[in-house]
Amino acid sequence: MSRSRVGGVQELIDRLDSAVELGGGTAVTARIKTDLSGLILEGSLGLPERFLRPLSECYARRLLHQDPDLRYTVVVMTWGPGQGTPLHDHAGMWCVEAVTQGEMEVTQFDLVEDRGDACRFAETSRVSARVGSSGCLIPPFEYHVLRNAMPDRSSITIHVYGGEMSRCSAFEPHDDGWYYRRERILRYHE
Repeated sequence: MSRSRVGGVQELIDRLDSAVELGGGTAVTARIKTDLSGLILEGSLGLPERFLRPLSECYARRLLHQDPDLRYTVVVMTWGPGQGTPLHDHAGMWCVEAVTQGEMEVTQFDLVEDRGDACRFAETSRVSARVGSSGCLIPPFEYHVLRNAMPDRSSITIHVYGGEMSRCSAFEPHDDGWYYRRERILRYHE
């Protein structure tokens, strides 16, 4: 990997440090979204080789950087063909996500009824996100499904969370139109 591409990760960290100084979720996520997309489209954000390998059994979730003050965490996810998430939340935390390789299908949902462990959702949008595409989730608008849209190769995404996302709620659909909330503990691979 060239020296300039290795420096791209440090440039991302420097920009994230600056962005979180803005304070509010909307300002922070807007700046991160712009900076992250720009670095990806310039081709200057080189990821170490170990972040590029998919896993056969599930998508890979790997820690790239964690701010020492836990203001944000950067996670790289590598998605094999057909791999995706269930409908899930972000545990009340803001997040910016961007595609660095391949293509992802992103489906957003609004929570329309919450009865504790039983919830109803309405799909609000479905987009095909390509390299350089980015989006943000700011609670209470934090419910979505991610899926690799590439039928024969991997996709890679970068996720910047407003803290460390070590758990979330995943929602299992049932025939009656309700989804049932299950806590999911999140771990890093490798």
